Amino acid sequence: MTVKEGIKRYLIFFVGLFFNAFGVAFTTKALLGASPIAAIPYTLSLIFPRFTMGNYVIAFNLLLVLLQWIILRGKANKAVLALQVVMVFAFGYCTDFSNYLLRNMIPGSYVMKLVLLVIGCGILAAGVYFELIGDVVMLPGNAFPKAVAEKLNKPYGPVRMCSDITMTVIAAILCLIFLKKLSGVREGTVIAAFLVGNIVTLWNKLFARPKEAMQRWIKK
Repeated sequence: MTVKEGIKRYLIFFVGLFFNAFGVAFTTKALLGASPIAAIPYTLSLIFPRFTMGNYVIAFNLLLVLLQWIILRGKANKAVLALQVVMVFAFGYCTDFSNYLLRNMIPGSYVMKLVLLVIGCGILAAGVYFELIGDVVMLPGNAFPKAVAEKLNKPYGPVRMCSDITMTVIAAILCLIFLKKLSGVREGTVIAAFLVGNIVTLWNKLFARPKEAMQRWIKK
């Protein structure tokens, strides 16, 4: 990969990173629970509001980077892990910035909450869409189950599902212990778990030509 191609790929990746962060913020504003990957940071921000959600996103994703290093041991690509650390900070700050932009968005009815949740899932899917086009590095939330799958020699899909379920359960337990109610984990968490992947597939079909155009531009 040439330097010029690398710059183009990272530009597209950072577009995807911002969409991911904005999608995370958007789904939480729906007040129906966070997406599985953001459930723990969002729950911690509710329990201990002294720090921002972005701060917890950074801390949680740094933990996932550390777990990757422990799981893969000698097989771990230290350069990739170091790059993930840089992306973690960008992701956390973008999450806080997105929450700031959406600070006045307060849904009234339950129907409006569902509408905002679906829109947020679409934004999250757009983030994944751009990340796949950039194809340079994965955020820890996606890379961690990949490391587990490689260690166990299992397919990524089922391992990713188990990872999402585990994170959701941990967030739910934290909610029940500290908040006495399921604030950070609700029906929106389950909906997002099933909806985002399907919307990514839809985006890839609807925007196949733009995707091909961006890929040609990258290699040009």
